[in-house]
Amino acid sequence: MEKIMVSQNKIAFFSESHHTGKTDESFTNMRTEYAWYHVLDATHHPISELHTLDENQYDFGVIIIPKKLDNYVNYPIINELKRTCKKTSFMQEGPSWYFQSLDIWKQLWFYEIMNSVDFILCHNDIDKEYYEGLFDKPTYINPTLMVEGLLVNSFPAKQDKVIIGGNFVRWYGGFNSYMTALNYDLPIWAPSMGRKKQDEDNLDGLNHLPYMDWKDWIYKLAEFKYAVHLIPNTIGGTFSLNCAYLGIPCIGNKHSNTQKLCFPELSVEPHDLIKSKELVLKLKEDDDFYNECSVNSYKNYMKYYSKEVYLEHMDKVFGGLK
Repeated sequence: MEKIMVSQNKIAFFSESHHTGKTDESFTNMRTEYAWYHVLDATHHPISELHTLDENQYDFGVIIIPKKLDNYVNYPIINELKRTCKKTSFMQEGPSWYFQSLDIWKQLWFYEIMNSVDFILCHNDIDKEYYEGLFDKPTYINPTLMVEGLLVNSFPAKQDKVIIGGNFVRWYGGFNSYMTALNYDLPIWAPSMGRKKQDEDNLDGLNHLPYMDWKDWIYKLAEFKYAVHLIPNTIGGTFSLNCAYLGIPCIGNKHSNTQKLCFPELSVEPHDLIKSKELVLKLKEDDDFYNECSVNSYKNYMKYYSKEVYLEHMDKVFGGLK
């Protein structure tokens, strides 16, 4: 099959975000979705703009369905997406099961959107298996991505402290991460995410970072020597990927691709606190093991998640669909 380069395609993403246009490398809040837009040279449109676009304006259109659906359930998404884009795709946002937490009629609406597209994009191997079982259509992994253009190679020195990957809600598994991190006997920090509980700040021995732009987050994360992220969900896995880029050994969910590929020695079932504790003690007491995990994580990042590897993978995805 003739190789079709990503740059030869007109690609659009559609989400609840309000901005329209391309994403420049100077954008400081370069979260994964913006990294995709930038590296694929894709144009982003709000979903609500679909009806204003020309027929067959894009070769590929990728829709990211928001978690809050009230503004979209009466909008003709399927018809407008197919009118505007020659090939259409659904991109997983959150856990693959998320739509099943909605009201029944919204579950069916969500399913119809997914079932109407030509192909599925997802986060992890385990998600790919799910969507392939749910739909009889091509399903591909769209890897989590970092754009390093705004970063310099000079990061702050690591300090004797540990960061957990999320707050005290089931979504992030923060309680289990915290209980595991206590075994380091070091100061513990957590980010402040949208699901953070109001009284979480009152927990003794737990400090919180404010929500910050992606660039500021990376420089702050670089200060930590250890990380724990026992998230029960398989989603984008940005926390593990960021840690791998910075060489911070992270104990985390073995079903998340970024975790299992970058930290194979530190990947566990997210409920396995026995194994997690054993790994904490080994990282804490065995300098050679710590250094091996740290060095190999960056090597694995470059092997599986560099910009060049991402583009080669997505060239094959879009080339196979042309």
